[in-house]
Order: sequence, then C-alpha cells, then structure tokens
Amino acid sequence: MLRFLKNWTLPVAIAVGAFFYFLFAGIPELDCAATLLSPIFDTLLPLTIFLTLFITFSKVDFHLMKLRKWHLCILAMQLLLVVLLVIITLYCSVLTFSLFSSSALSVKLLLEAVLICIIAPCASASPVVTAKLGGDLTQMTTFVLLSSVVTSLLIPAVFPMLEPGHGTTFLAAFLAILHRLALVLLLPLILGAIVRHWVKPLYRWFVRTPDLGFYCWSVSLAITSGITMKNIVHSGAGAELLSVIALLTLLTSFIQFRIGRSIGRAFGEHICSGQAMFQKNTGLAIWIAYTYLTPVASIGAGCYVLWQNIINSYELWQHRHSAASAAGTATTPTTTQRSTPR
Repeated sequence: MLRFLKNWTLPVAIAVGAFFYFLFAGIPELDCAATLLSPIFDTLLPLTIFLTLFITFSKVDFHLMKLRKWHLCILAMQLLLVVLLVIITLYCSVLTFSLFSSSALSVKLLLEAVLICIIAPCASASPVVTAKLGGDLTQMTTFVLLSSVVTSLLIPAVFPMLEPGHGTTFLAAFLAILHRLALVLLLPLILGAIVRHWVKPLYRWFVRTPDLGFYCWSVSLAITSGITMKNIVHSGAGAELLSVIALLTLLTSFIQFRIGRSIGRAFGEHICSGQAMFQKNTGLAIWIAYTYLTPVASIGAGCYVLWQNIINSYELWQHRHSAASAAGTATTPTTTQRSTPR
C-alpha cells in the first residue's frame, strides 16, 4: 500500500482533494466541519507551497544560474501562441458584437479559457517534478523566475484588449501580478540560498531527504484539487461548455508538452523544456482569469490542473519504469564463453 502511494502520489492527491470536496459539499451535516476547516486549509495551502519551494531552492546552485538558449526558445514559442490566440479571439469578439451570435460568444469564451493556460507563467513547483525526472534543477529554477517576469509584462499588455473596462493601468496590473509572484518565489529563494550556504545541517538533511519537497507539493495539490472542483461546480457553466473546455485544455496541455520536448531535444534538455512549456502556475492563472477575463475562463485553468498532473504522473511512472529496467539490466549476470582446453 505504501509503495502504491509513493508511486502514484500525484493522482492520489488529486483524488483525495476531489473526494473530500464532494464529501463536504454533499453532506449537509458536515457544514459546521467545513466552516471550521476552511481557514485551516486557507493557511495550509500557501504554507505547503512555500515549504515546497524553500526545500527545492535550498538545493539550487545559484552560481550556475544563467540564461540558456532553450529558455529563449520556449518564451518565443509561448509568445507566438499567445499572439495567434489573441488575434483569433479579437476576431470572434468582432463577430459577437456585429452579429450578436451566441455561438461566437461561446467560441470567445473557449479561446479565453485556452489562452489562460498558455499565457500563465511556469509553475513555481515545476523544478520539483523536473528534479524527480532527472532534469537540471538549476536551469529550471532560472526559467521559472524568467517566465514570471515575462508573464507579468505580457498579461497587462494583452488582456485589456480582450476584456476592456476593468480600469486597470498597465503599471498597476504589472505590479499586482509581480507582487503575487514575488511572495511565492523570492522569499523561498532567498531563504533557500541562506540555508544552502550558512545553515549546513538543515541543508544536508534536505539533501538526505530528496522527496520531502515533492510530498509537500502533493499536499498542496490535494488542497488545490478540492478548490478546483469547487470552482468548476460553482462556475455556472453548462455541461456542454464544461466538456468542451475540458477537452480543449487537455489538447492544449498535450500540445505544449510535445512542443517543449521537441525544442529541448535540440539543446539536450528535453525534460526541462517539456516541463517549462506545459507546467503552469494554475493558481495564478485562476486569479488572473477572475481579475482580467471572466469566471468561465478560470474553468480552463481549473481543468488544466488535472491534466498537467496526470501527464506528470505518467512521466514519473515512465521514468521509474526506465530506471527499474536499467537497474535490472545492470544486475543481470552476463555469461562468458569459456574456451575449451585443447
């Protein structure tokens, strides 16, 4: 049982989060317990995310952090996809206002749901999975920081064109997004550097417990999954729209994953670039959708949480399977042919 939980931590975390949401939502007698536990989970979620990043960043060699070619290629591809989607979405917006077509309106909502899954920055916890897959932790951490800054510039420039009327200036939106990212990224990064260089006993314990950050992230994933289910249920979207958004975001996650892997193979970093392209900061994406787009668009980010972690689970299974096969091959005794004495 313990081995199963260790091997399938991510899907178990998703299932646990969804199960407890539907349990508390479906049984009126548990309303008091839900009210009592809600502030606890509200505190636990940022705490587990902070611990995940703190433990992970303490293992980063900051002297090796530098810009790589694959970083620029991934950002350029993300920008290209964003520009294409914005052009198509604006065209659908013109159709909506000129023809009053409900189908055009639905298409616009679908495109915004997909856009939020592309424009969002790389997930803060993506270095955790990258390290588990054998990728370069330092390169991935560098990209997370770079992606966060680029996204903070990109979103205020793009979203006012799609949903005008929010009354937010570029500078205000940039600072708001950067502030949310800074709280998540910079503090764990600074404390991680302090631990690595000046708190050696704690640093050595982190190194001896390589999966500690991964399990902290799994706890936050379980909480996030419950919140995601709540947002989807209370979104007010019909079953048809919800199904199409789920299907489109699944396709989006797979396409971004394949594009990232393809770019990375050219530079010998297919693991890092695959994670960099497709693993998104969905918590920030949901907040962005509510703030600058529509609540329906946030469903896209909510569905993306599930898809990207299912893909991550498959990657981890494939990595374990390959490692086990390699270990089995290495331990298999080889037979040598002895020469027959004359």
